[in-house]
Amino acid sequence: MSALTHFDAQGQAHMVDVAAKAATHRIAIASGRIDMLPATLALIEAGTAKKGDVLGIARIAGIMAAKKTSDLIPLCHPLALTRVAIEFEAASARQPGATGIFCAATVETVGPTGVEMEALTAVQIALLTIYDMCKAVDRGMVIHEVRVVEKHGGKSGSFVAGAAG
Repeated sequence: MSALTHFDAQGQAHMVDVAAKAATHRIAIASGRIDMLPATLALIEAGTAKKGDVLGIARIAGIMAAKKTSDLIPLCHPLALTRVAIEFEAASARQPGATGIFCAATVETVGPTGVEMEALTAVQIALLTIYDMCKAVDRGMVIHEVRVVEKHGGKSGSFVAGAAG
């Protein structure tokens, strides 16, 4: 296991110096899910939620969040993102019987550091936006299973969740 990179020799938190690292094409994909009542999902799918297009607004919120990650996470570098894509699908498509929405965020850059935090932030904020827009009808929604599912590029190479190795 590698050492933690955000601490110096004295144990003080610091921003990692990436100046000497090569700029490479980097991609991260994160995902998560929000579970809700069937009636709440029906409102979203029908486009009849009082606040408007729930998934459209959540998509924009996720994109904005990815771009603002360094403002939210203290030791993240500000990055010039080249792509942020947010996708939604009914959770039942991945897990039969589930009632909710699955979200995946793909974030890309060409630079000296990865975009895992940007992808995770995008998913969380997209799902929180769904919660915000639907909380008047369902305060019991649950966000869970937020994680990095893939990462490519950089010195450490590729990571795919669940892959052998």
